[in-house]
Amino acid sequence: MGSFHKDEDLVLVNKLSESRSPYVRGHMNNPVAWQMWNPETLALAKKHNRLLFVSIGYAACHWCHVMERESFLSPEVAHILNTSFVPIKIDREERPDIDAIYMNYVQATTGSGGWPLNVFLTPDLQPVFGGTYWPGPSSSTAAMIRGDTVGFLDILEKMRDIWNTQEQKCRESAKEITRQLREFAEEGVHSHQMGEKGESDELDIELMEEAYQHFAKKYDRVNGGFSTAPKFPTPVNLIFLLRLGQWPDAVKDIVGNDECDDAAAMAINTLRKMARGGIRDQVGYGFARYSVTKDWSLPHFEKMLYDQAQLLDAYLDAFLISHDPEMLGAVCDIATYLTSPPMAAPEGGFYSAEDADSYPSSNDTEKREGAYYVWTLKDFQNILGHRSAEVCARFYGVTADGNIERENDPHDELMGQNVLGIKFPPCVLAKEFGMAEEEIVKILKDGRRKLREHREKYRPRPALDDKIVTAWNGLAIGALARTSAVLEDIDPPKAKECRIAAEKAVAFIRRELFDESTGTLWRIYREGRGDAHGLADDYAFFIKGLIDLYEATFDDSYLQFADTLQ
Repeated sequence: MGSFHKDEDLVLVNKLSESRSPYVRGHMNNPVAWQMWNPETLALAKKHNRLLFVSIGYAACHWCHVMERESFLSPEVAHILNTSFVPIKIDREERPDIDAIYMNYVQATTGSGGWPLNVFLTPDLQPVFGGTYWPGPSSSTAAMIRGDTVGFLDILEKMRDIWNTQEQKCRESAKEITRQLREFAEEGVHSHQMGEKGESDELDIELMEEAYQHFAKKYDRVNGGFSTAPKFPTPVNLIFLLRLGQWPDAVKDIVGNDECDDAAAMAINTLRKMARGGIRDQVGYGFARYSVTKDWSLPHFEKMLYDQAQLLDAYLDAFLISHDPEMLGAVCDIATYLTSPPMAAPEGGFYSAEDADSYPSSNDTEKREGAYYVWTLKDFQNILGHRSAEVCARFYGVTADGNIERENDPHDELMGQNVLGIKFPPCVLAKEFGMAEEEIVKILKDGRRKLREHREKYRPRPALDDKIVTAWNGLAIGALARTSAVLEDIDPPKAKECRIAAEKAVAFIRRELFDESTGTLWRIYREGRGDAHGLADDYAFFIKGLIDLYEATFDDSYLQFADTLQ
């Protein structure tokens, strides 16, 4: 086996202009000579016996952009990557299969994961070392964010030297780790497939009771949710809790009636806290991906299609159980976000995400996280006028000094700014300001409209990831179909809007991402169909969306299409 050598004959050139992914193409002007993940690149690593450095992210990922600024634009970092490694950039949304493999490795070896996901691989694609964000040479917040001072440049030099002096040991270690992970994965599959003799395939109801107990123990009864900071909405968990009491009596007999009621109450309270928190775009529509704080007050501001679709399902379930107008308001807001520009593609279907970062104004040259969404008290006064600004500032928790803690602003991007969250109901403000509640409600509605109009007119919108992903569109189709059925007697125009958007998305996927001759799906569309074939989630979520749309319209063609894809 040949030892590592710095191959002076290999001169890499950035190849990312060949990609259609907005995330990948965003790195095509980096000094790093990024390569595409393809057979030619993998063969190149083998031929020249170089470690691969694989960096995986997505367009709306804030820390991906931070690492690009700190590291991938650095000539020093670029030099070592270009001369000692084969660097590859991957969009996790195009290749979730690759992302899942190496995310499992990083989570198993470090105890956590996230994006950007960075891994060093042998030429045989076995992982040697990995992690998420590493501070670059220009980082001033390394110790604050990571609790240490080990930077990306140090890691690159260490990996280069280890491969140079201990290649055989590296290969053996990578092979052993890969073997252990494979055995662990297969053990789970085999134990599920084999089971005990005579074991039924039916769901063990006691597992549902154990799941309830798990969530009950982790539940934050003050703020809602099931973790400390950072806090993710995890709508699939909320939907499980909401629907627990809707199962047949056999489930209630095991779980308990009071427990089923408590499950729904935990989910509804969590959804209410989120709807009133900074994680929700209080001026516009939609929800951010997660909250940095345990009280949902400060989000990472990217908005993902799959979150909107799943949260629409969760809020719809909560409304059907509770008949709470606040849940219905969230349903209508999310539906509006999905069926309007920029998320609704003109030709049908839904785009993937909006970025967290944007330019504070058209005159700025540097993007900031949350710039599109945050406000100062002076903004309120200038846009709304003194009296309305007073009422709206109190309602949304806006202060002169800003409402974002210094510890949650590592790059000093949010100093003096406010993230809007609902702090008081109109009835409380009516007493405080000595006004009729109806007048307070009118001020708040007018204020929201004026803030939204100002934002849309004067602030550059965050970048749009305009890929159309089959799986995520399936989630949106299903959620909008269900929403259209529920709203039919409540708001017929909104119901029609949801149904038409879902039907247009199905028509687009059938036209652009379905191969009639083979009966198979493709995963990605952007400026034409991508190269990735449909994966399990593309089929599962799209088929589910088709079934939901059939149940909303009773149009047999959707059921027949779903059957074709089985």
